[in-house]
Amino acid sequence: MKTKRIHFILGISMLVLTCNPTTLNAQGCVAIRHFSSCVGNSLENNLLGKGDLQVGMNYRYFKSFRHFRGTEEEPDRVANNSEVINHSHAWDFFLTYGISDRFYTSITIPTVINARSSLYEHGREERNSTYSRGLADIRAGIGYWLLDPIENPEGNIALGLGIKLPTGNYNATDIFYNVGPEGSPEVRPVDQSIQPGDGGFGLTLDFQFYQKVATGLFAYGGGFYLLNPRETNGIRTFRETLSPILENEAIMAVPDQYSVRTGLSYSLSNVISASLGARFDAVPVKDLIGGNEGFRRPGNVLSIEPGLAYFHNNLTLNLNVPIAVRRDRPQSITDRQTEISTGTPRNGDAAFADYLINFGISYRFPKNKALEIDPAIKDTFK
Repeated sequence: MKTKRIHFILGISMLVLTCNPTTLNAQGCVAIRHFSSCVGNSLENNLLGKGDLQVGMNYRYFKSFRHFRGTEEEPDRVANNSEVINHSHAWDFFLTYGISDRFYTSITIPTVINARSSLYEHGREERNSTYSRGLADIRAGIGYWLLDPIENPEGNIALGLGIKLPTGNYNATDIFYNVGPEGSPEVRPVDQSIQPGDGGFGLTLDFQFYQKVATGLFAYGGGFYLLNPRETNGIRTFRETLSPILENEAIMAVPDQYSVRTGLSYSLSNVISASLGARFDAVPVKDLIGGNEGFRRPGNVLSIEPGLAYFHNNLTLNLNVPIAVRRDRPQSITDRQTEISTGTPRNGDAAFADYLINFGISYRFPKNKALEIDPAIKDTFK
């Protein structure tokens, strides 16, 4: 039975390791910050034997600069140099432990470095940048495979439950120019999109699955929903200074987030696999629990997601590059209220990225040392 378990874990790891973190990767200003599910960073990382330990890091980067209202792009923003540009870097350090062959638990410690360049936040007179960095919101959780992975090597589904702790700074500040008395500089909270934390305790529900389609070919998928019951976090946005209609956006909201993805993974060799899938990331207009006051940028991104991965012994490397094919900044609560009261159509804008770079590295410390050297991986799932 031990040998069977070893063969299964190694084989399925090789075939689905291209399934990168189920993350809301913030394809621009729409998503408040980088976020990933609480219970492990991939299918491969969650397929652990009892006592196995997986440690790793996932790095993500994007540059958002293309402005959309609804699904319509505003190319003039780039042409006239009035676009908002975000450069966002995130490192998620994670540890996953196999409680049993079916139960696993995980903790993720994220860190971020963000830069935001704009005109409108600096008196519309000159372009300047603001920055944020540091620890983001830590996540921890537990997951369970509904079927015995050893007895069901061709398909399975896992359900997970996690918590998000408000460990990240949600009141990061920097210098804003031409906005103080007589045009002087002033220290203010940076924009919501580059705040390291959101200030709320959250609950995450997630799922993952894989299913063998043919020799060397697997379907995969997963998703999560982050419930953020807290309505606002008390941090001023200063948006009310831009326009009187933005009075109800003077304080930052703590919105929900969610992500779903699916695709196919194919084993090119004993150590390399490739995947192609689709993903949908979003910040909803309204939360499932709690109120909807305060400022948020609702939006969603549909992406095509190619990926490559390498697996040797217990080391995993993967690279995924989601490419945006549809970007949508729907009406916010403020937009709808303003349109109703004035009779004039209104839809705020947001900046999105063209693509995202997502690179992960992890290493498994198996409780059974035979897992490190067993050559049977070459014949698994052949």
